[in-house]
Amino acid sequence: MLRFYLAALPLLGVLSVPGLGQSETVGTPSFRADTTLVLVPVTVTDASNRYVLGLEKENFRIFEDGAEQKITHFSAEDAPLSVGILVDTSGSMGGKLDTSRRAVAQFLKTMTAEDEAFLVEFNDQAALLQPFTHDPEQIQKKLSATASRGLTAMLDAIHMALQEMKRAKNPRKAILLVSDGGDNNSQFTSAQIQDLVREADVQIYAMGVFEPTPFIGLTVAEKGGPRLLADLAEQTGGRALAASNPSELPAVAGKIGIELRNQYVLAYAPSNEERDGKFRKVEIKLVQPQALSPLKARWRLGYYAPSQ
Repeated sequence: MLRFYLAALPLLGVLSVPGLGQSETVGTPSFRADTTLVLVPVTVTDASNRYVLGLEKENFRIFEDGAEQKITHFSAEDAPLSVGILVDTSGSMGGKLDTSRRAVAQFLKTMTAEDEAFLVEFNDQAALLQPFTHDPEQIQKKLSATASRGLTAMLDAIHMALQEMKRAKNPRKAILLVSDGGDNNSQFTSAQIQDLVREADVQIYAMGVFEPTPFIGLTVAEKGGPRLLADLAEQTGGRALAASNPSELPAVAGKIGIELRNQYVLAYAPSNEERDGKFRKVEIKLVQPQALSPLKARWRLGYYAPSQ
């Protein structure tokens, strides 16, 4: 039985495995004695921000709290995703809501038959409109019936999504959040959500249209919305992408979908075997191939070790 204590890039996960052998592919493990395995999905891009595929295990080095770890498993193949789609339907969205629907539709085009997704809308409150489904049309049908109204309970929506994600069937998990600003009506605080995100096994991608210059009347939370989303995304190895106008949202959504399909997954058994529940910092270093322009990697910044 695999137990996930996930917490990292594109997704980083920690699995307590009844003995995972030394096969090179994460999807075909052999079993031995009890081990803890950390999975680290990684996105690699070049100087032009294009995705770089074709790298080998030897092109990666991985460190935990500064100590280099042995990469025991490596995969460059696409794996099924479990995705939570969170859409802002507050009053400020107005005419942007139709564009948000098109953006979600564009993202859903990148999903495969093995992927699953659920839908949460948030205005005054967060609501689960569609539990996990393999049918993208169910997501679009529920989203088409939404209307713009009320305030913005974005943090409550993220909390709801993290709870729903516990029902996911796939080890790779991501949240796609579509919004035009910060939170002004949640019960949960930003500090509480940041703690939950660091403990979760979910990669967060945020996309939206933000005011280039905050105007009079915005609350502190609303002004800080873009920065909060960027921080949450960075912690998980995802990204916060802003569109200069609503018409760009579908293209941004498609870009996120493509990125999720172009990731490497590394795995290692930590040399620190203490089950102390403490946060472990993870760092990836690339061994630069001579024939390629300078590369950069993005991954989740760390994970919490199992506590038992």
